[in-house]
Amino acid sequence: MFYGSYEHNIDKKGRLIIPSKYREELGEKCIICKGVYGKPHLSVYWDELSKRILSFPAAKSNKARHYIFDSAFDLEFDTQGRILIPPSLRAHAALEGTVHITGMGSKIELWNLDQWNEECETVDNESIASILEELDF
Repeated sequence: MFYGSYEHNIDKKGRLIIPSKYREELGEKCIICKGVYGKPHLSVYWDELSKRILSFPAAKSNKARHYIFDSAFDLEFDTQGRILIPPSLRAHAALEGTVHITGMGSKIELWNLDQWNEECETVDNESIASILEELDF
């Protein structure tokens, strides 16, 4: 499970260090694609995502398949624990300078720091409390 957050700089070539805590869980290879919820960001999954999406009938999951697989790239870590983010995805999520890396349970997300801060401003304790209440937490 992925949780916690980190901030690292992305270099001009598009390389970003992924924290070792996350690399251990991701394994040697992972998938990066456009994120689904909120402002433009990227999601990093381990190979299990494709197996899970493909396990759903196409009629039920085709739109998700189109969105995720169309923007997906395989990634590998270099010897310094960095990934090379493709230019199209960097542009989509406006990744430059400091990148906010956050664990989201089954995936990690990569955010432009300013967009992450704007996203966080939309969250209030009452809305979180009501969600947790629905989960009987």
